[in-house]
Amino acid sequence: MSSNSFAYNEQSGGGEATELGQEATSTISPSGAFGLFSSDLKKNEDLKQMLESNKDSAKLDAMKRIVGMIAKGKNASELFPAVVKNVASKNIEIKKLVYVYLVRYAEEQQDLALLSISTFQRALKDPNQLIRASALRVLSSIRVPIIVPIMMLAIKEASADLSPYVRKNAAHAIQKLYSLDPEQKEMLIEVIEKLLKDKSTLVAGSVVMAFEEVCPDRIDLIHKNYRKLCNLLVDVEEWGQVVIIHMLTRYARTQFVSPWKEDDGLEDNEKNFYESDDEQKEKTDHKKKPYTMDPDHRLLIRNTKPLLQSRNAAVVMAVAQLYWHISPKSEVGIISKSLVRLLRSNREVQYIVLQNIATMSIQRKGMFEPYLKSFYVRSTDPTMIKTLKLEILTNLANEANISTLLREFQTYVKSQDKQFAAATIQTIGRCATNISEVTDTCLNGLVCLLSNRDEIVVAESVVVIKKLLQMQPVQHGEIIKHMAKLLDSITVPVARASILWLIGENCERVPKIAPDVLRKMAKSFTSEDDLVKLQILNLGAKLYLTNSKQTKLLTQYILNLGKYDQNYDIRDRTRFIRQLIVPNEKSGALSKYAKKIFLAQKPAPLLESPFKDRDHFQLGTLSHTLNTKATGYLELSNWPEVAPDPSVRNVEVIELAKEWTPAGKAKKENSAKKFYSESEEEEDSSDSSSDSESESESASGEQEEEGDSSEDSSEDTSSEHRSDSESASEVGDKRTAKKNSKSKGKSYSEDGEKENEKSKTSDSSSTDSSSEEESSSDSESVSESESEPESRKVAKNEKKKTKQDRNPLTKDVSLLDLDDFNPVSTPVALPTPALSPSLIADLEGLNLSTCSSVISVSTPVFVPVKTHVLLHRMSGRGLAAHYFFPRQPCIFGDKMVSVQITLNNTTDQKIENIHIGEKKLPMGMQMHVFNPIESLEPEGSITVSMGIDFCDSTQTASFQLCTKDDCFSVNIQPPVGELLLPVAMSEKDFKKEQGMLTGMNETSTVIIAAPQNFTPSVILQKVVNVANVGVVPSGQDNIHRFAAKTVHSGSLMLVTVELKEGSTAQLIINTERTVIGSVLLRELKPVLSQG
Repeated sequence: MSSNSFAYNEQSGGGEATELGQEATSTISPSGAFGLFSSDLKKNEDLKQMLESNKDSAKLDAMKRIVGMIAKGKNASELFPAVVKNVASKNIEIKKLVYVYLVRYAEEQQDLALLSISTFQRALKDPNQLIRASALRVLSSIRVPIIVPIMMLAIKEASADLSPYVRKNAAHAIQKLYSLDPEQKEMLIEVIEKLLKDKSTLVAGSVVMAFEEVCPDRIDLIHKNYRKLCNLLVDVEEWGQVVIIHMLTRYARTQFVSPWKEDDGLEDNEKNFYESDDEQKEKTDHKKKPYTMDPDHRLLIRNTKPLLQSRNAAVVMAVAQLYWHISPKSEVGIISKSLVRLLRSNREVQYIVLQNIATMSIQRKGMFEPYLKSFYVRSTDPTMIKTLKLEILTNLANEANISTLLREFQTYVKSQDKQFAAATIQTIGRCATNISEVTDTCLNGLVCLLSNRDEIVVAESVVVIKKLLQMQPVQHGEIIKHMAKLLDSITVPVARASILWLIGENCERVPKIAPDVLRKMAKSFTSEDDLVKLQILNLGAKLYLTNSKQTKLLTQYILNLGKYDQNYDIRDRTRFIRQLIVPNEKSGALSKYAKKIFLAQKPAPLLESPFKDRDHFQLGTLSHTLNTKATGYLELSNWPEVAPDPSVRNVEVIELAKEWTPAGKAKKENSAKKFYSESEEEEDSSDSSSDSESESESASGEQEEEGDSSEDSSEDTSSEHRSDSESASEVGDKRTAKKNSKSKGKSYSEDGEKENEKSKTSDSSSTDSSSEEESSSDSESVSESESEPESRKVAKNEKKKTKQDRNPLTKDVSLLDLDDFNPVSTPVALPTPALSPSLIADLEGLNLSTCSSVISVSTPVFVPVKTHVLLHRMSGRGLAAHYFFPRQPCIFGDKMVSVQITLNNTTDQKIENIHIGEKKLPMGMQMHVFNPIESLEPEGSITVSMGIDFCDSTQTASFQLCTKDDCFSVNIQPPVGELLLPVAMSEKDFKKEQGMLTGMNETSTVIIAAPQNFTPSVILQKVVNVANVGVVPSGQDNIHRFAAKTVHSGSLMLVTVELKEGSTAQLIINTERTVIGSVLLRELKPVLSQG
């Protein structure tokens, strides 16, 4: 039946696509030899007809089947014309599948693909980001030089796309275009430079891959983005992490000095006695330089450390090679545990990891010695893994563990895997060579193996014994005699050759045995292997020179046999030996030295690891695995003697600092804040809660606004000179403006210590002059803001005397601490340890890091407090510590999570000086500690407050809880639900925000539970127990909405529980912080499912 009749049936409305397929089956089934081919033709005709259908369902079904065929490896190229017709389909699902097909076959069917170029160009403007990205992928897969300009234009536009997914695909297209037309390199570098500045973690890995392919030598493009890449690394997808880490390893080797230089300053110290102070100072400075690690070097090492716990073996391997190549030798040890963990993976991963460990263990045995047992061979290991483990065990062998290893090797020798048993014998030989104490033991063990029934074991033992005897032949005449007897039974050529060589070398020590061995060998000469024949010739020559009376005729007989041998090597060797040892008139001058030539002392063989020379390749690369330079391998450069200028990396950071936090603003904002807060306090001290809310808002608002421009700063300074009444009237007006600027300034609110110090010195005079014109209370507040923490405490005590009213005092304490929104290392005065009810009321109105007008922090829903053990009384020698999250905004910083710690003294003695010691925090994390507690009475208890900025991650905050006598290492790991603050918003605002957080910002799952678990009260209780979220009013009974925002970044977290028919519900989470969203989804699902 023709295709026209198919089309007619479809248009006339008769039958679905499946029926068409059945009709085709019945029609196209001729008997005979072509039945098999016709069935394939039938299938494809069926699919073609479905693709030409007017129904989207039939087209979608056909495309799914076609993509399924491709996935199974079947050829679907003949369907290209039928598929490409649907490239303009309005159905997004069909369009996606068509693009998947085209990416696969566009290169093969270039002419047909070119006909659809205009469709792809239109698709690049499609509102759907997936369609835009797919169109770019197809366009870049059509490898025809004529469309290079179109591809170039598409890549440029896509690199500026709002969607990070499209920008990621633009980075992928760069590599394809470069391989098609390398002349576009300069224009592509411009796009790469632009994409390297992208702050999306989705784009980072792909653009670095493009950088490595197109212009790996353009290190200058990385300078400005170095710190950003280091900080984004943890959040980039796994394969992107691998590429970035390898690139940063190369970068570090060109930009930082070696951290491996040893201190060779002893000789200098002797000379310094006679030199002038200046020269001594110069030398001291020069000597100390190698020990000063560049902060950027440290940043890279610190930020890659958490990735050692990655589930992806390639990421762990990449971090391991980074530590090996660029970190100080004292810090490399931490990678060993992670690499040993990878040995639980499949055999391919084990093979690569063991190869790298083998290379590392040659230079640094101590790294892997604690994990010796992890390298013991298992019966299930394949041979390649077994031999690599043997290699590592040999490298790790020393006097302390050799006895254990030799017992292990004895078992391996009995293995059924003959290749492995032979490798074990070689390993024993290497151990005997490396550790002189066990040489005799190993030799005796190998001699015992000579009586083994297995020929391969015996042969390998002979070869290894030969090498060992070369080291000390005088002592082992008996072993040589024993091996001579084995010649009758051993048939392996290498072993026979080794015995003959040994007898020849020691023919003077065994004068009776050697001639007899030669006699036996002469008998079987013609049937021996070529390797053995060469050694028979050598043995005959040596005996001719040392014992010619007995062996002259034998040697001549062997030389005659060799003269007519089929192998030309043996014929050549025979002629050479005859001329050298048998004197005649034609003999040259060398004949006199024949004995010295043949019986010269041979150096003992050096048994080395085959991985000894691989360390010049970068670990973890294909070149290292193959031990040869692979195509595309980029060599690691040597460390520079002098580090290049480090300022090239902080250009962008400085610009940001100028834009948002000008030098000299920090102290002015403090003084201005005090000015307004004090004036309001005096005017209306009765209404404490509402005042403190507005004051803290205005204070934090000023703090943000003053980072905007220098003009605002000068206005604020001049406003301090006005009268109190003027300033009071302006407070209300300024509040509204400052609230609007919060979202703009909040993300840059963290200042460094240096800038704060600079601002103190630069603006002290202007602040002093303004303070003279203010009232006494105002000047008091200014002096507080300028003074060091000790003087701040004194000022606080004075206020306690003058002001007896409790509320203003509480208000003052909280504001003092709000000065320190950005925690620094200097100690600060802290409020009372536990949050008082009035302080909680003060803090309820704080609107921290608001992003838009619809977001405002609400009061958390009451849930029972969950207490976690920080320090057990047994571990803490009587000091017990528990912590919990009070779910209140933190008073120490707007990006910090409030943590309360309860300390208990369970001993019968006083515990003194309880304080926080050393802090080991991940990059970016900050902690505001509590004041040291002088003493804690027996059976006493105290609750203190801390603030920790977890940077919106569930990383552990590690620190030391110390007493007068001891220090205990403790950890606080926040549940993901405690990284949120509840948000109050209307249903309309919720839907609006949710509409902007779809696609990749949305994760969902289906929950199955009993209907009684889906009542509003139960859902509310379960959700708020897990996460600190606010309830959003809902007009529908079957939809429950909750809203929160992350403490650090202020990103919205929208949770929806939509009840379906029966006992199912859908849980949806919308947020920009997709990692936190997915973790929260995983935690909520089991809680909502259980009864």
